[in-house]
Amino acid sequence: MADAAPARTPRLRGLRSHALAAALATLAAPAAPAQPAGPVRAHFYGADLSQGGYGRSLHLPDMNGRMRSLQDFKGQVVVMFFGYTQCPDVCPTTLAELSAVKKALGPSGRRVQGLFVTVDPQRDTPELLKSYVTAFDPTDLALRGTPRQIRATANEFKVYYFKVPGKTPGSDAFSHSAGSLVIDTRGKLRLFEVYGQDTAAFASDIRALLAEAGD
Repeated sequence: MADAAPARTPRLRGLRSHALAAALATLAAPAAPAQPAGPVRAHFYGADLSQGGYGRSLHLPDMNGRMRSLQDFKGQVVVMFFGYTQCPDVCPTTLAELSAVKKALGPSGRRVQGLFVTVDPQRDTPELLKSYVTAFDPTDLALRGTPRQIRATANEFKVYYFKVPGKTPGSDAFSHSAGSLVIDTRGKLRLFEVYGQDTAAFASDIRALLAEAGD
C-alpha cells in the first residue's frame, strides 16, 4: 500500500502565497525609466584637441598695445588663426569665413572672438593689422609680439610657420598652418577647424560649445 502524501503545512502554504503575490506585483509594476550611461557628448565636425594637453596659455599684445591672455575672453568662444596680412589667399579667406560663421550664429555670434596672430611682425605694424582685421569684422583682434614671443606662442599651440624668401626685398612669404583653433568659454583648447570648413558645420561646433556653457 502506497504511503499517503504528506499534508501541506499552513506555514508552507503561506510562504508560497507570499512568493506568488510578490511575483505578480513585480509583473504589474511599471518598468523604471532607463538611466543614461553618462553625459551626452556633442558631435563636432572639427578635430577634437581637448586631450592634447597644449594650448593652455597665451600672452601677446594686441594691435592696440594691450597685453592679452586667454583669461580676457572667458565666457566667449575664441577662434584663433595664425597668418600675415600679405598672405594671398588662406588668411583673407579664413577671416571672411569666420565673419560668415558669426552671421550664421545670429545673436550668439557676439559671443565669438576672432584672434588673428601675425607671424610677420616686421611688416605687420599695429596700424596695418588693425585696418586689416577690422575690414572683415570690427570685433576681431590682431595679436603681434616680438619674433621670439610669436614663436613661443606658435609652439604652445602646435602651429608651424616658416619664411619663404622672395625674389625681391620685402616680398618674402610665409608657409604656415591653415586652419583655426577653437577655444571654449572656459579658456580650454577644444577644436581644430580645417581651412575651408563648411560654414554650417563650423557654426554648429561653436553653437555646441556655447550650449555647454548654458548659453
